[in-house]
Amino acid sequence: MSTSSPSIAFASSWPRQRAPALEVLAGILVLAAIPYLWPQAFPWAIKYPAALVVPLADWVRDGLMWLVRLELYTGEDGVPVTMRDMTRAVAGIMKWPLGLSDGLLATGFELGGLTVPPLSWVGITCAVAAWGWALGGRGLALLGLVACLYIAAFGQWQNAMITVSQIVIVVPLGTALGLALGIAAWRSARVRAFVVPTLDLMQTIPTFAYLVPILFLIGVGPVAGGIATLIYAMPPMVRVTMLALDHLPPELQEAARMVGATPRQVLWRVLIPAAGPSLMVGVNQVIMLSLNMVIIAALVGGGGLGFVVISALRQANGLGPGLEAGLAVVAIAIVLDRYSQAAARLTPAHDPAVRRQRRQLLWLGVAALVLFTLLALAVPELGRLPRDWRVTTGPFWEVVIDFVTRTMFDTTEAIRVFLILNILRPTKEFLIGFPWPAFLALGALAGWRVGGWRLALGIVGLLGFIPLTGLWVKGMTTIYLCGISALFAVLLGLPLGLLAASSERWHRALGAVCDTLQTLPSFVYLLPVVMLFRVGDVSAMIAVVAYAIVPAIRYTDYGLRRVPQDLVEASLMAGSTRRQTLWKVKLPLALPEIMLGINQVIMMALSMLVITSLVGTDDLGKQVQMAITKVEPGMGLVAGFAIAFLGIASDRLLAAWAARRKRELGLT
Repeated sequence: MSTSSPSIAFASSWPRQRAPALEVLAGILVLAAIPYLWPQAFPWAIKYPAALVVPLADWVRDGLMWLVRLELYTGEDGVPVTMRDMTRAVAGIMKWPLGLSDGLLATGFELGGLTVPPLSWVGITCAVAAWGWALGGRGLALLGLVACLYIAAFGQWQNAMITVSQIVIVVPLGTALGLALGIAAWRSARVRAFVVPTLDLMQTIPTFAYLVPILFLIGVGPVAGGIATLIYAMPPMVRVTMLALDHLPPELQEAARMVGATPRQVLWRVLIPAAGPSLMVGVNQVIMLSLNMVIIAALVGGGGLGFVVISALRQANGLGPGLEAGLAVVAIAIVLDRYSQAAARLTPAHDPAVRRQRRQLLWLGVAALVLFTLLALAVPELGRLPRDWRVTTGPFWEVVIDFVTRTMFDTTEAIRVFLILNILRPTKEFLIGFPWPAFLALGALAGWRVGGWRLALGIVGLLGFIPLTGLWVKGMTTIYLCGISALFAVLLGLPLGLLAASSERWHRALGAVCDTLQTLPSFVYLLPVVMLFRVGDVSAMIAVVAYAIVPAIRYTDYGLRRVPQDLVEASLMAGSTRRQTLWKVKLPLALPEIMLGINQVIMMALSMLVITSLVGTDDLGKQVQMAITKVEPGMGLVAGFAIAFLGIASDRLLAAWAARRKRELGLT
């Protein structure tokens, strides 16, 4: 009885609590309809007045121009050193390790007229297989071997190694900096109060927006891409470090202090090793985000596989090379993900034979690298696979495209036209024409309803940024694409989550599918969709749905599995059918977790929309992309902040609703 009493009490007071909100909502909708009926009388409500637009993009651009010209000090030669000189010096420091890794893996070196080749592809393949065996056994070794052979056989080795050469530098730096900042935030409440909202903002700003100021301060090239990747990939490590240290038992610190350990010894010899498995999860996230951002950094001269994929999206006949490069990205992502997960699960071996085998495999990999690289000096085929040994799927994809064009064009075109005429265009026109005061009022009402007047003011401030900066049309286009894509992702993801929660077999199968989808870089989703539906909003929507559906599946499955079994059994014993138990007991109790999943769907949809701007959308993501092309930091940052504020507003509303719902159900 005690478990259900909060829900019963809440249900009994529901009409009384909802009445004021319904009255306010009705009033807002009436006011929103007036500009539609008399548009000449209220033109300012439909189109935000240009006189009230704040030229924030110009201010940001002028501020950055002032910053890069700011004279920090005067050198010994009397020449002033500016901020741009300082940023270029930092870039020069970053250039050395990036150049070293690029030389080792991809391009080789020139030392005093002597050409030193890069590491042999055969040696790297053998080393990856040996290290995979040491981390996870025969199956993991086979995965690494097949991935390397695919990359080499399809002629993607050079580009893949350029990509990997940036990852092997960025990941250790991002891990170290994230760990240090996480420790500082864990130790100091003041640092945490600054770090947490900063991380929230960094993780909602779209990936492209990171490139704009870095491109302005540093210039085009792999270093700019490496620094952008480092900044983008570091936040998960900070969060994981704080959470891992927060959840350690306090008895560990007390026991270490009782035996005379110093604070530094307590941290590095007790707490960090105890939090090791959780910290490895953060390392895994740094690896995956680094790979995703390295691909995007090709837009500013990062090169590698990202350049091939982006070029394929811009060419009519680039599907074959694009898919081959995309699958190479997928192969690298899966290998890095599985290897880092295996390292996180690896426990110290107490059997001397197991320890000896691990050491032998690690040294075997090193020996293979050295041996085959030396042999490549005499046998060039060991250093770089000859072109006539490589295979390509270009002719195959030409046949596929021709087949799809001849047999499926009418079907795909009918689907595309139906979606445009009946769903996409009406929704877009409705939102763009929706009065902006009513839009802000609806946001305020939602914030007040779930979190009080402070949240209402915060939502108005976040959403008001869009019309205030003159981005109303592009902002509403973003909301329309994000909203429709998130809706389809939820409508597809919720039933799949229900299916996963109802059966262990489906739970494992869908879990494997979700794991695979989460390892795919965002660009990869665009290639097959563009082939079927051409460029435009339909292709963008389908790619976003495929990219963002995973949280809907996972959180639904997770929420339903967390429902207390005794409540389920009590419902069945009371005579409820399984369907009634699902709809009346399980789903209401799992709804907070499901809503958090929907929140993640929206966040992922917003991030993906920036990528889909490459296939013809005209939203805030397109604004960011244009800023990169024109090197307009003000335009790019303002559009990036607008996307981030949309994400933060959604996150705050859904998180506040989920927290309140848990309190009402007595779950917290």
